[in-house]
Formats: sequence, structure tokens, C-alpha cells
Amino acid sequence: MPDALPTSAPVARKNVAIACGGTGGHLFPGIAVGQELLRRGCAVTLMISPKDVDQQAVKSVTDMAIVKLPAVGLTGGNVLGFARGFWQSYRQAKTYFAQNPPQVVLAMGGFTSAPPVLAGKSFGAKTFLHESNTIPGRANRWMAPRVDGAFVYFPQTAGLLRAKAVEPVGMPVRPAFLNPMKAAEARVALGLNPDHPVLLIMGGSQGASKVNELIMAALPQLRKAVPELQFIHLTGPNDCQKIQQAYAAQNCPAMVRAFFDEMGLALAAATMAVSRAGASSLAESAACHLPTVLIPYPTAADNHQFHNARAFVQSGAARMVPQPGATPEYLANEILDLLRNPTRLASMQKALGQWHQPGAAEQIAAKVLNWEARPQQSAHSASLPEQKKSSPPGFNVAKQEALNA
Repeated sequence: MPDALPTSAPVARKNVAIACGGTGGHLFPGIAVGQELLRRGCAVTLMISPKDVDQQAVKSVTDMAIVKLPAVGLTGGNVLGFARGFWQSYRQAKTYFAQNPPQVVLAMGGFTSAPPVLAGKSFGAKTFLHESNTIPGRANRWMAPRVDGAFVYFPQTAGLLRAKAVEPVGMPVRPAFLNPMKAAEARVALGLNPDHPVLLIMGGSQGASKVNELIMAALPQLRKAVPELQFIHLTGPNDCQKIQQAYAAQNCPAMVRAFFDEMGLALAAATMAVSRAGASSLAESAACHLPTVLIPYPTAADNHQFHNARAFVQSGAARMVPQPGATPEYLANEILDLLRNPTRLASMQKALGQWHQPGAAEQIAAKVLNWEARPQQSAHSASLPEQKKSSPPGFNVAKQEALNA
């Protein structure tokens, strides 16, 4: 009887943990990478915070494990609470990893990131981070020398991280943004007139009361100049009812939501947007080629939203209205200058295309799974746009920096 033919050993399924809680800017890119890792046959665990925004964001996630860590941010001098949450998160991550040993741990930044990375290292996992902003956050700055590799969205960020290897890969966005629906179809799906322009207002994953106030104060000027203008307004949890009443008082066609989990549809429907300048929002706008007036959050850590916005503005991909000193009239004039000038909108759409890296999630997934086999790459070899020395019409960098100081 002939010898049995040798059988190939089954390929082990890799366990990957992604620490991505705290804000939508960390969560949504983490989910995008997780979806790509699933496609490559991995088992994926998302490690998130207890915050409401995290729970909302993962409601539709059914194919990844979800672990909620008790981490809290280092805000308001809450050193003791931060330390307690860090230690408890580390122990909880280690307990989970004892049953599900990871081969890879990827941190997307924020206060939930460091404990899983340290816990993963104790199990021999390869560890990585992704920095989405121009100015690295405190967690990523601390972790950079301790991980195997780092990825960045903005090329200029590479020189600010003391990691063993830093590679610009762009910003991962969810699949819903990679093939946006036609504007008319998206508007019909949202109950809006397909032939009339739409202004999208979004203040980040938790809303922005100051942005809401500026838009409401600018509303009469906008309505008078463009009577057919429609609005999609994502208010955050605190202002929704008040903003709904304000639109109703002016008989204004508006879809007002505290939180909306079909952002690909909202961006596809919009003619232009007013937004904060978190990196995830910027990347999603770039993916949909949506011209945007940016109002950076002025108290963001290290003023990173201002620097994010300036990079887009200097490449011609956005306008900026810094919140300090902003008036409803100035904001309305910036919006109307774009709505009334299709040529300027088209120019911004072209510039936005330079910031969109459709393969970012695929690149990160491939690299973390095959880190040792990757081709060596210069930290400054990314294909994202260089900042122009000249500024778009009506923008003065020195003036805006002074306003934002």
C-alpha cells in the first residue's frame, strides 16, 4: 500500500487587536482597517472606551469582537483617574489576551491605545500605531519608541515620531466613502429635493455647539442669498431639539440629527460642508471630494485641528474660519463665495483628490501582517500633496494664526 500523501498544515488564523476608542476620529479608521483584516482572514477585536460615541459607532459592527476598556482621558488634571483607568485597562487587556493571544496590536491613538499595546507586547505581539493628525497626540508620542512601526496620514508628521520605522500611508476610511452615491440619488434617499444644493454641517462625532450657534446666526443671510438651499445638520446630543426648532421657525428644509451613522450618504448628498478639522472628517471629505469650510476646535490638544486645517487650506482643498473672532457674517460669506462659484468648488474638489488614499486600510493591513517582509520605504516618500506657498483667495495664514493664538 503506497504511503499517504503529505497534507499541508492549516494556516493559522491571526488574531489582531485594534485599540481605537475615545472619538470617532480614532474609531472609524480603526473599523476600516478591521474590515480589511477580516477580508484577509483575520480575527479582529476592537478595544474601545465606555464613551457614548464609541457605543454608537460599534452598534453596526457584528463581525468583530468588542472589548470595552475602562480607560479615561488625562483631562482637567485628573491624574489619579487616568492612572487608575490605565492600570485597569492594562489588566483587562491582558486577561482578554490570555484567552485570545494576539499576533498584532494596532493603536489608532487616544487614551485607550497604550494599555493594549503594552499588554500585547507581553504576549509577543507585533505592535503598531497610526497617527492621523499633523501633530502627534500624547499617547502616540509616548508609544512611538516602544512599537515596531508607525503609520501617518500627513507626511510632515513622520519626523515628529521617534519610532523605529514610520511610513506615510494616508488615512483609512470606511468602504461607504470609497464609492459615494450620486448626489441626486443620495438626496432622494434622505428625503431632500434632488435638484437643490445641500449644505452639510457637522461638528465631529460629538457635535460642536459653537458651530451650531454660528450656523443658526448665519441662517437668515444664507436663506436670503440662496432660497433653495437645503441643510443636513448633525448637531451632537445637546443641541438637536433647539436646532430643529430654529430651522422650523424659518420654514427651512433641513434634516437635523444628533448622530447619523450613514455618513457616506450625507457626504454624497452635500454640495459643500461646514466642519471641524479632525483628521477622520478631513479624510472622509477628501474621499467624497466635498469642499468644506473648516472651523478647527480651538482647544484641541496641541491645537492639532488648526494645523490639520492649514495643511488642507494651503493645498487649495478647503477654506478655514478660525473660531476665535469668527462672526456669522464672515462664515456666511465664505459659504456663499463657494456656493455661487462652481469653478472654485471644482478647483477644491480637484485638490481634495490629492488627499485621498483609497488603499490606506489595505496598506496598513498588509504591512502589519507581513511587517518583516515589507520593502523599506523613506519616511517622506508619500504621495500626498505638498502645501502650496500661496494661499487660496481670501485666506491669509498669518492672520488666521494670529486669530487662533
